[in-house]
Amino acid sequence: MDIQTIIDKYYKKGTKLYDIYMSHVTDVTNKSLSIVQKHPELAVDVRFIEEAGMLHDIGIFLTKAPHIACEGGYPYICHGYLGRELLTEEGYPKHGLVCERHTGTGLSLETIINRKLPVPYRDMRPQSLEEKIICFADKFFSKSQLGKEKPLKKIRQSLANHDSHDVEVFDEWCELFL
Repeated sequence: MDIQTIIDKYYKKGTKLYDIYMSHVTDVTNKSLSIVQKHPELAVDVRFIEEAGMLHDIGIFLTKAPHIACEGGYPYICHGYLGRELLTEEGYPKHGLVCERHTGTGLSLETIINRKLPVPYRDMRPQSLEEKIICFADKFFSKSQLGKEKPLKKIRQSLANHDSHDVEVFDEWCELFL
């Protein structure tokens, strides 16, 4: 897999969106790899984490989020499943699952239905350790404050605004990965 070729297909070098994308996914990937280094007992696929970490947000350009230079037509919440579709078309369905399953601590079918989210009705929670590590690492970095790692307290507060169960999952991951 040539990660950069895939990124370059959807993001133009020298644009604000490209810079935001690359900064964010690099931070998330590095945090993911740091977790893996500290926990060799997890025995995860490091190469997959490198690839999927760099591609987990590939679908953001299709969404409307002007504050991060995204000028697409879909609501931002859709970037996960849209990224899955893109990577599946590229021949990387396993990487696409990381895209789909990294929003919050993942989206349960119940949450999608109850909140009437504009995404396909299916369970979108991370399953593999690799998916969980990337999802966890993603919580530490926003695209509006590039390069700044969020403190645990702020992450918990943000997750609590959506669902208290998200905080429980995050805390379980803290036990496992920190």
